[in-house]
Amino acid sequence: MISFAPPFHATAARLPVIAVMDGSLRLPLALCRATATLGLALLVSLSAATSSYAQGNVPIVRDAEIEALVRDYARPIFKAAGLTKSGIDIVLVNNPNFNAFVAGRRMFINTGALLQAETPNEIIGVMAHEAGHIAGGHQDRLREQLARAQTMSVIASLLGVGAMVAGAATNTSELAGAGAGIVAGGNEAARRSLLSYQRSEESTADQSAIKYLQATGQSGRGMLLTFQRFQSALSLSGTRVDPYQVSHPMPRDRIANLETLVKASPYYDKKDSEALQQRHDMMRAKIAVYTQGQAAASRLFKKMPGSLAAQYGEAQAAFLFGNPKAALKKADALIKLQPKNPYFQELRGDILLRANQPQKAAEAFARAVQLDPAKSGILPIAYGQALIATGKPEAAKQAVSLIREGLSRDKENFNGYAYLAQAYNQLGEVADAELATAEGYFYGGNYQQAKIFAMRAQKQFKRGEPAWVRAQDIINYKTPKKKK
Repeated sequence: MISFAPPFHATAARLPVIAVMDGSLRLPLALCRATATLGLALLVSLSAATSSYAQGNVPIVRDAEIEALVRDYARPIFKAAGLTKSGIDIVLVNNPNFNAFVAGRRMFINTGALLQAETPNEIIGVMAHEAGHIAGGHQDRLREQLARAQTMSVIASLLGVGAMVAGAATNTSELAGAGAGIVAGGNEAARRSLLSYQRSEESTADQSAIKYLQATGQSGRGMLLTFQRFQSALSLSGTRVDPYQVSHPMPRDRIANLETLVKASPYYDKKDSEALQQRHDMMRAKIAVYTQGQAAASRLFKKMPGSLAAQYGEAQAAFLFGNPKAALKKADALIKLQPKNPYFQELRGDILLRANQPQKAAEAFARAVQLDPAKSGILPIAYGQALIATGKPEAAKQAVSLIREGLSRDKENFNGYAYLAQAYNQLGEVADAELATAEGYFYGGNYQQAKIFAMRAQKQFKRGEPAWVRAQDIINYKTPKKKK
């Protein structure tokens, strides 16, 4: 089941953000000119362009099935890029736009990209591009370019301010005006230099993506389709874009630069396997139901009538918008078709839990955990949630074990700590419940509440024991300062 988690608050979000394919993070010219004060205009404009990401306000989505699929997409690409041991996390973002980006060791992919991409190859191309940014160390170099641009801007501003001061002291308006021109011109030069650098890095990431796709025996056609989509959207909007005022190459230029290479590949006509395409279609059906509602999902299903994905989407819609009896019937029909699919069992568990049949739900989740090849931390937590709902003390003990197992695989799962606290409360273990609550608040980004519950929990533990130390870690954590 898709769950919508609190905004992303990890420290990695404060690293420079590399925008992906559509070039949506642009430096606004008007803002750059309007804020040319003491050389900070460039940094202000960049901050404004990336604030929704760089300040950690990224609405994330959690789902075991979708996460397993995108990791399967990424695995061969990461291997080709030499990133297998780099600990790259893939984060799903609840955003309808076709986009993706990297920050630190995290790759963020919008649900809109997953929904709009009709084939796995399109998403794999996007991920290959982002892997090119990570493997190429583009974030570190962007940081260096920012520092260089800031230096250029500061020097220009100091020269300009000096001229303006001299003009004011001598009552010479021409000199003061020239000073203002120096400030504006210096900031403009710094901004254009940075944009030119970013366009170069984007082109490099495109080239790297083609190399990774070639090495893994996959087609680059999906990348071309993505750029053609952007070009079509730009044409339909009627917007005239100055290619020197954006951080990405124009779609037509990217297509021209890559088309020959892509078509020369022996894998150009290679299609995704039927099994992978089916998983992709089921993912799209689920996202459509959860993020756009029944009407949008129905339109998608019309393009795949009678398919397993359409049946899956209808079952998800029945669960969210229908009644449990109808939803359960549809889920059971899916299980009959694919008895070893863990996510059909997960859906069955979700339906039974909503129908207030927690024991049967727990059995379905147990089966899902057993069948899950990806060993997601989400499914054991769901199993534990169902056991808690039975209200039985022995079930609560089992729930603690399962949820802790899930959290060991997925330590930032906000909901997992809430269920763990519930289980401890049922067992009367108040200190552990309060510590679990503290950790939930911590990973949810509410550091003040995390510290409050950590202090309450710590008083009940022996000094020096692991739980006491963990509480102390939360208490001592220095809250990141919010950017103005």
